[in-house]
Amino acid sequence: MNTLVENGDLPVLTLDKNTPVTAQVYSHIRQLILRLHLKPGEALSEQELSVKLGLSRTPVREAFIRLADEGLVDVYPQRGTLVAPIRIAEVKEAHFIRRVLEFAIVRSAAENAGRRHLALLEENLRLQAKAQRRKDYESLMDHDEAFHRLLSESVALPRAWRVIQSLMGQLDRVRYRILPKPGHGDLVRQQHVAIFRAIQAGDADRAEHEMREHLDQIWATIEQLMRDDREFFTD
Repeated sequence: MNTLVENGDLPVLTLDKNTPVTAQVYSHIRQLILRLHLKPGEALSEQELSVKLGLSRTPVREAFIRLADEGLVDVYPQRGTLVAPIRIAEVKEAHFIRRVLEFAIVRSAAENAGRRHLALLEENLRLQAKAQRRKDYESLMDHDEAFHRLLSESVALPRAWRVIQSLMGQLDRVRYRILPKPGHGDLVRQQHVAIFRAIQAGDADRAEHEMREHLDQIWATIEQLMRDDREFFTD
């Protein structure tokens, strides 16, 4: 099995002295897993990673613990740490909880979002379009995530977003796999535009409807992938 250190093609972490080290290590490894630079079943070496980063093993170990809590890595006392498989039951559960929260959030956004957040959402849509034209799928996924985060922030519910984000690990790996499919990125962006227009108009019913259409379409694509690419998942 490949390790994080041995794979020279992986993006390198440059540490910021003003940010806690453990948070940076956690975020870096998490992104490598979500972007499928590290695939299900690949090994992560705590010792080798700490050497490569010039760190003690403590922040790396703590990052692994956080990732294990999210279900993104599996820690085995005798085998080490492996990138977790994509578990179908967890994908379904995450999608269910996300729907409940995002429907409530988007209704509240339509009723309460102020000018500043509407402007931020509109700028985000421009960034999505730019990333889609460049076929920059990593940036597109970042802007997609930021769009949904801004919805939560627009109604002063940042903790609701953190709950959603904590559930998204299994979903995001699947979402990243389907982003390059022809037409998918454009469709997602168009649905984001429809959600924004409903919020901008203050129409809570239409905003919830557009969010429902958006999340249901994503789920239909995920279900198709689970049928077509069965080895990528586990029960």
